[in-house]
Amino acid sequence: MTERTPGFATLSIHAGAKPDPTTGARATPIYQTTSYVFDDVDHAASLFGLQAFGNIYTRIGNPTCAVLEERIAALEGGTAGLATASGHAAQVLVMQALMMPGEEFVASRKLYGGSINQFNHAFKSFGWNVVWADPDDVSTFERAITPKTKAIFIESIANPGGIVTDIEAIANIARKAGVPLIVDNTLATPYLCKPIDYGADIVVHSLTKFLGGHGNSIGGMIVDAGTFNWSRGGRYPMLSEPRPEYQGIVLHETFGNFAFAIACRVLGLRDLGPALSPFNAFLILTGVETLPLRMQRHSDNALAVAEWLSKHPKVAWVSYPGLSSDRYHALAKRYCPKGAGAVFTFG
Repeated sequence: MTERTPGFATLSIHAGAKPDPTTGARATPIYQTTSYVFDDVDHAASLFGLQAFGNIYTRIGNPTCAVLEERIAALEGGTAGLATASGHAAQVLVMQALMMPGEEFVASRKLYGGSINQFNHAFKSFGWNVVWADPDDVSTFERAITPKTKAIFIESIANPGGIVTDIEAIANIARKAGVPLIVDNTLATPYLCKPIDYGADIVVHSLTKFLGGHGNSIGGMIVDAGTFNWSRGGRYPMLSEPRPEYQGIVLHETFGNFAFAIACRVLGLRDLGPALSPFNAFLILTGVETLPLRMQRHSDNALAVAEWLSKHPKVAWVSYPGLSSDRYHALAKRYCPKGAGAVFTFG
Protein backbone atom coordinates (compact mmCIF):
# COMPACT_ATOMS: atom_id res chain seq x y z
CA MET A 1 0.00 0.00 0.00
CA THR A 2 1.34 3.44 -0.96
CA GLU A 3 1.92 5.71 2.03
CA ARG A 4 0.18 9.05 1.57
CA THR A 5 1.26 12.38 3.04
CA PRO A 6 -1.49 13.69 5.34
CA GLY A 7 -3.24 16.79 4.06
CA PHE A 8 -3.87 19.98 6.01
CA ALA A 9 -7.32 18.94 7.23
CA THR A 10 -5.99 15.59 8.45
CA LEU A 11 -3.09 17.25 10.26
CA SER A 12 -5.53 19.67 11.90
CA ILE A 13 -7.23 16.70 13.57
CA HIS A 14 -4.46 14.16 14.07
CA ALA A 15 -0.98 15.74 14.07
CA GLY A 16 0.83 15.09 17.35
CA ALA A 17 -1.93 12.92 18.79
CA LYS A 18 -1.80 9.22 19.64
CA PRO A 19 -4.25 7.05 21.62
CA ASP A 20 -3.57 7.26 25.35
CA PRO A 21 -1.14 4.40 26.11
CA THR A 22 -2.89 3.38 29.34
CA THR A 23 -6.58 3.70 28.49
CA GLY A 24 -6.59 3.70 24.71
CA ALA A 25 -8.58 6.95 24.73
CA ARG A 26 -8.76 8.43 21.23
CA ALA A 27 -9.14 12.09 22.28
CA THR A 28 -6.11 13.78 23.77
CA PRO A 29 -6.49 13.75 27.57
CA ILE A 30 -6.14 16.81 29.76
CA TYR A 31 -3.02 16.01 31.76
CA GLN A 32 -3.96 18.31 34.64
CA THR A 33 -0.81 17.70 36.66
CA THR A 34 2.05 19.83 37.88
CA SER A 35 4.70 17.14 38.19
CA TYR A 36 5.79 13.70 36.97
CA VAL A 37 7.31 10.51 38.36
CA PHE A 38 10.90 9.61 37.41
CA ASP A 39 12.14 6.05 36.99
CA ASP A 40 15.06 6.67 39.31
CA VAL A 41 17.63 9.31 40.24
CA ASP A 42 19.63 8.76 37.06
CA HIS A 43 16.51 9.21 34.93
CA ALA A 44 15.72 12.48 36.71
CA ALA A 45 19.29 13.69 36.27
CA SER A 46 19.21 12.94 32.55
CA LEU A 47 15.98 14.91 32.11
CA PHE A 48 17.17 17.92 34.10
CA GLY A 49 20.50 17.86 32.22
CA LEU A 50 18.88 17.75 28.75
CA GLN A 51 20.37 14.32 28.13
CA ALA A 52 16.92 12.78 27.55
CA PHE A 53 13.48 14.01 26.51
CA GLY A 54 10.57 13.76 28.92
CA ASN A 55 8.37 15.59 31.37
CA ILE A 56 9.78 17.32 34.46
CA TYR A 57 7.32 20.01 35.53
CA THR A 58 4.33 21.51 33.72
CA ARG A 59 5.88 24.98 33.71
CA ILE A 60 8.44 23.54 31.26
CA GLY A 61 6.33 20.98 29.40
CA ASN A 62 3.10 18.98 29.56
CA PRO A 63 1.76 16.09 27.44
CA THR A 64 -1.45 17.92 26.45
CA CYS A 65 0.54 21.01 25.49
CA ALA A 66 3.01 18.81 23.59
CA VAL A 67 0.26 17.56 21.27
CA LEU A 68 -0.74 21.15 20.52
CA GLU A 69 2.89 22.13 19.91
CA GLU A 70 3.44 19.30 17.45
CA ARG A 71 0.17 20.00 15.67
CA ILE A 72 0.80 23.70 15.07
CA ALA A 73 4.41 23.00 14.02
CA ALA A 74 3.14 20.44 11.50
CA LEU A 75 0.54 22.85 10.11
CA GLU A 76 3.15 25.61 9.74
CA GLY A 77 5.78 23.29 8.27
CA GLY A 78 8.23 23.85 11.14
CA THR A 79 10.46 21.52 13.12
CA ALA A 80 9.13 22.20 16.63
CA GLY A 81 6.69 24.34 18.58
CA LEU A 82 6.43 25.82 22.04
CA ALA A 83 3.09 26.71 23.62
CA THR A 84 2.90 29.77 25.86
CA ALA A 85 0.32 31.49 28.05
CA SER A 86 -0.44 34.15 25.38
CA GLY A 87 0.76 35.59 22.11
CA HIS A 88 2.54 38.35 24.03
CA ALA A 89 4.33 35.71 26.10
CA ALA A 90 5.49 34.03 22.89
CA GLN A 91 7.01 37.31 21.70
CA VAL A 92 8.83 37.85 24.99
CA LEU A 93 10.35 34.35 24.90
CA VAL A 94 11.44 34.74 21.28
CA MET A 95 13.21 38.01 21.97
CA GLN A 96 14.71 36.75 25.22
CA ALA A 97 16.45 33.99 23.25
CA LEU A 98 17.75 36.45 20.65
CA MET A 99 18.48 39.74 22.38
CA MET A 100 20.85 41.16 24.95
CA PRO A 101 20.42 44.56 26.62
CA GLY A 102 21.21 47.41 24.26
CA GLU A 103 20.43 45.44 21.10
CA GLU A 104 17.80 46.19 18.47
CA PHE A 105 15.23 44.57 16.24
CA VAL A 106 13.47 46.02 13.20
CA ALA A 107 9.67 45.79 13.11
CA SER A 108 6.91 46.75 10.73
CA ARG A 109 5.16 49.83 12.03
CA LYS A 110 1.81 48.32 10.92
CA LEU A 111 1.22 45.77 13.68
CA TYR A 112 -1.37 44.77 16.25
CA GLY A 113 -1.66 47.66 18.72
CA GLY A 114 -0.79 45.43 21.67
CA SER A 115 2.49 44.48 20.00
CA ILE A 116 3.31 48.12 19.30
CA ASN A 117 2.80 48.90 22.99
CA GLN A 118 4.85 45.89 24.07
CA PHE A 119 7.73 46.80 21.76
CA ASN A 120 7.67 50.52 22.56
CA HIS A 121 7.34 50.24 26.32
CA ALA A 122 7.64 46.85 28.06
CA PHE A 123 10.61 45.71 25.98
CA LYS A 124 12.56 48.79 27.04
CA SER A 125 12.77 47.40 30.59
CA PHE A 126 14.78 44.51 29.11
CA GLY A 127 17.00 46.93 27.20
CA TRP A 128 15.59 45.78 23.85
CA ASN A 129 15.07 48.58 21.34
CA VAL A 130 12.70 48.55 18.39
CA VAL A 131 13.40 50.36 15.11
CA TRP A 132 10.28 50.85 13.00
CA ALA A 133 10.09 50.28 9.23
CA ASP A 134 7.38 50.82 6.63
CA PRO A 135 5.86 47.58 5.27
CA ASP A 136 4.80 49.44 2.14
CA ASP A 137 8.47 50.17 1.36
CA VAL A 138 10.59 47.09 2.08
CA SER A 139 13.78 49.05 1.49
CA THR A 140 13.15 50.80 4.83
CA PHE A 141 13.83 47.47 6.56
CA GLU A 142 17.22 47.24 4.93
CA ARG A 143 18.08 50.83 5.82
CA ALA A 144 17.04 50.26 9.45
CA ILE A 145 19.51 47.42 10.01
CA THR A 146 22.62 48.21 12.08
CA PRO A 147 25.32 46.04 13.70
CA LYS A 148 23.04 45.89 16.78
CA THR A 149 20.10 44.39 14.85
CA LYS A 150 19.20 40.86 15.95
CA ALA A 151 15.89 40.19 14.16
CA ILE A 152 13.14 41.49 11.88
CA PHE A 153 9.49 41.23 13.00
CA ILE A 154 6.42 41.48 10.74
CA GLU A 155 2.82 40.25 10.55
CA SER A 156 1.59 38.25 7.57
CA ILE A 157 -1.71 40.16 7.64
CA ALA A 158 -1.62 43.16 9.94
CA ASN A 159 -4.24 43.35 12.66
CA PRO A 160 -6.58 45.12 12.11
CA GLY A 161 -5.53 47.23 9.13
CA GLY A 162 -5.42 44.42 6.58
CA ILE A 163 -1.90 45.26 5.37
CA VAL A 164 -0.38 42.22 3.66
CA THR A 165 3.39 42.19 4.05
CA ASP A 166 5.77 41.05 1.30
CA ILE A 167 7.22 38.21 3.36
CA GLU A 168 9.65 36.88 0.77
CA ALA A 169 11.16 40.30 0.02
CA ILE A 170 11.75 40.98 3.71
CA ALA A 171 13.06 37.43 4.25
CA ASN A 172 15.69 38.15 1.60
CA ILE A 173 16.71 41.31 3.48
CA ALA A 174 16.93 39.35 6.74
CA ARG A 175 19.00 36.61 5.12
CA LYS A 176 21.41 39.15 3.64
CA ALA A 177 21.79 40.79 7.07
CA GLY A 178 22.28 37.44 8.81
CA VAL A 179 19.30 37.87 11.16
CA PRO A 180 16.14 35.76 11.56
CA LEU A 181 12.76 36.83 10.23
CA ILE A 182 9.93 36.49 12.75
CA VAL A 183 6.38 36.46 11.34
CA ASP A 184 3.25 36.81 13.45
CA ASN A 185 0.76 34.65 11.53
CA THR A 186 -2.20 35.13 13.88
CA LEU A 187 -4.72 36.63 11.45
CA ALA A 188 -3.92 34.35 8.53
CA THR A 189 -3.26 31.09 10.41
CA PRO A 190 -1.35 28.40 8.49
CA TYR A 191 -4.54 27.57 6.58
CA LEU A 192 -4.32 30.83 4.63
CA CYS A 193 -0.56 31.55 4.76
CA LYS A 194 2.55 29.52 5.60
CA PRO A 195 5.33 32.07 6.21
CA ILE A 196 8.05 29.42 6.45
CA ASP A 197 7.46 28.62 2.77
CA TYR A 198 8.49 32.22 2.00
CA GLY A 199 11.58 32.42 4.17
CA ALA A 200 10.41 33.02 7.76
CA ASP A 201 12.71 31.54 10.40
CA ILE A 202 10.32 31.85 13.35
CA VAL A 203 6.52 32.02 13.38
CA VAL A 204 4.50 33.24 16.35
CA HIS A 205 0.79 33.12 17.07
CA SER A 206 -1.81 34.31 19.45
CA LEU A 207 -3.75 31.05 19.64
CA THR A 208 -6.55 33.03 21.26
CA LYS A 209 -7.95 34.27 17.96
CA PHE A 210 -8.47 31.93 15.03
CA LEU A 211 -6.52 28.80 15.92
CA GLY A 212 -8.54 28.39 19.11
CA GLY A 213 -11.51 29.99 17.43
CA HIS A 214 -14.10 29.89 20.19
CA GLY A 215 -13.19 32.75 22.52
CA ASN A 216 -12.73 30.45 25.53
CA SER A 217 -8.97 30.23 25.99
CA ILE A 218 -5.87 32.42 25.77
CA GLY A 219 -2.63 30.99 24.43
CA GLY A 220 0.43 31.62 22.27
CA MET A 221 2.77 29.57 20.10
CA ILE A 222 6.33 29.75 18.81
CA VAL A 223 7.22 27.66 15.76
CA ASP A 224 10.85 27.03 14.86
CA ALA A 225 11.35 26.74 11.10
CA GLY A 226 14.66 24.95 11.62
CA THR A 227 16.25 27.03 8.88
CA PHE A 228 18.54 29.50 10.66
CA ASN A 229 22.23 28.94 11.42
CA TRP A 230 22.43 30.09 15.03
CA SER A 231 26.15 29.38 15.28
CA ARG A 232 27.29 31.63 12.45
CA GLY A 233 29.29 34.63 13.61
CA GLY A 234 28.58 34.13 17.31
CA ARG A 235 25.72 36.62 17.22
CA TYR A 236 23.32 34.46 19.24
CA PRO A 237 25.22 33.33 22.34
CA MET A 238 22.14 31.81 24.01
CA LEU A 239 22.25 29.15 21.27
CA SER A 240 25.88 29.08 20.18
CA GLU A 241 27.81 29.20 23.46
CA PRO A 242 28.01 26.67 26.32
CA ARG A 243 25.16 26.97 28.80
CA PRO A 244 26.48 26.87 32.37
CA GLU A 245 23.10 25.80 33.79
CA TYR A 246 23.21 22.68 31.59
CA GLN A 247 26.79 21.51 32.16
CA GLY A 248 28.17 23.37 29.15
CA ILE A 249 25.75 22.09 26.50
CA VAL A 250 25.72 24.18 23.29
CA LEU A 251 22.06 24.19 22.27
CA HIS A 252 22.50 24.60 18.51
CA GLU A 253 25.24 22.00 18.39
CA THR A 254 23.17 19.54 20.44
CA PHE A 255 19.66 20.07 19.07
CA GLY A 256 20.28 21.18 15.48
CA ASN A 257 17.26 22.30 13.53
CA PHE A 258 14.95 22.60 16.54
CA ALA A 259 17.48 24.34 18.82
CA PHE A 260 15.58 27.63 18.87
CA ALA A 261 12.41 26.02 20.20
CA ILE A 262 14.51 24.22 22.81
CA ALA A 263 16.17 27.49 23.86
CA CYS A 264 12.81 29.20 24.30
CA ARG A 265 11.66 26.27 26.46
CA VAL A 266 14.66 25.45 28.65
CA LEU A 267 15.90 29.04 29.09
CA GLY A 268 12.90 31.36 28.62
CA LEU A 269 9.89 29.28 29.65
CA ARG A 270 11.78 27.64 32.50
CA ASP A 271 12.89 30.93 34.05
CA LEU A 272 10.18 33.44 33.06
CA GLY A 273 7.34 30.93 33.43
CA PRO A 274 4.51 31.91 31.02
CA ALA A 275 3.31 28.32 30.50
CA LEU A 276 0.05 27.40 28.79
CA SER A 277 -2.36 25.50 31.03
CA PRO A 278 -3.21 21.92 29.93
CA PHE A 279 -6.92 22.79 29.96
CA ASN A 280 -6.42 25.72 27.60
CA ALA A 281 -4.26 23.50 25.38
CA PHE A 282 -7.13 21.00 25.21
CA LEU A 283 -9.66 23.70 24.29
CA ILE A 284 -7.37 25.10 21.60
CA LEU A 285 -6.72 21.61 20.19
CA THR A 286 -10.47 21.17 19.85
CA GLY A 287 -10.67 24.45 17.97
CA VAL A 288 -7.80 23.58 15.62
CA GLU A 289 -9.70 20.49 14.44
CA THR A 290 -12.14 22.74 12.56
CA LEU A 291 -9.58 25.33 11.45
CA PRO A 292 -9.83 24.70 7.67
CA LEU A 293 -13.64 24.89 7.70
CA ARG A 294 -13.76 27.99 9.87
CA MET A 295 -11.05 29.97 8.08
CA GLN A 296 -12.57 29.34 4.68
CA ARG A 297 -15.99 30.44 5.89
CA HIS A 298 -14.48 33.47 7.68
CA SER A 299 -12.76 34.54 4.47
CA ASP A 300 -15.79 33.96 2.25
CA ASN A 301 -18.11 35.84 4.60
CA ALA A 302 -15.70 38.72 5.12
CA LEU A 303 -15.31 39.14 1.37
CA ALA A 304 -19.08 39.17 0.86
CA VAL A 305 -19.60 41.82 3.56
CA ALA A 306 -16.63 43.91 2.33
CA GLU A 307 -17.97 43.85 -1.23
CA TRP A 308 -21.41 44.93 0.00
CA LEU A 309 -19.94 47.74 2.09
CA SER A 310 -17.75 48.95 -0.78
CA LYS A 311 -20.92 49.68 -2.82
CA HIS A 312 -22.84 51.32 0.02
CA PRO A 313 -23.41 55.06 -0.52
CA LYS A 314 -22.68 55.90 3.12
CA VAL A 315 -19.35 54.05 3.23
CA ALA A 316 -16.35 56.11 2.09
CA TRP A 317 -13.74 53.32 2.15
CA VAL A 318 -13.20 49.65 2.92
CA SER A 319 -9.81 48.14 3.69
CA TYR A 320 -9.81 44.40 2.96
CA PRO A 321 -7.13 42.69 0.88
CA GLY A 322 -9.63 40.23 -0.51
CA LEU A 323 -11.22 43.02 -2.56
CA SER A 324 -9.90 43.23 -6.11
CA SER A 325 -9.68 47.01 -5.74
CA ASP A 326 -7.60 46.86 -2.55
CA ARG A 327 -3.98 48.04 -2.73
CA TYR A 328 -2.83 44.77 -1.07
CA HIS A 329 -4.89 42.45 -3.25
CA ALA A 330 -1.94 41.25 -5.37
CA LEU A 331 0.07 40.40 -2.25
CA ALA A 332 -2.97 38.67 -0.75
CA LYS A 333 -3.40 36.52 -3.86
CA ARG A 334 0.28 35.56 -3.65
CA TYR A 335 0.58 34.80 0.06
CA CYS A 336 -3.04 33.96 0.96
CA PRO A 337 -4.54 32.38 -2.17
CA LYS A 338 -7.44 30.70 -0.31
CA GLY A 339 -8.71 33.95 1.18
CA ALA A 340 -7.73 37.09 3.06
CA GLY A 341 -9.11 36.25 6.48
CA ALA A 342 -11.89 37.61 8.65
CA VAL A 343 -10.79 41.12 9.60
CA PHE A 344 -11.46 44.31 7.67
CA THR A 345 -11.96 47.98 8.47
CA PHE A 346 -14.20 50.62 6.92
CA GLY A 347 -15.38 54.17 7.42
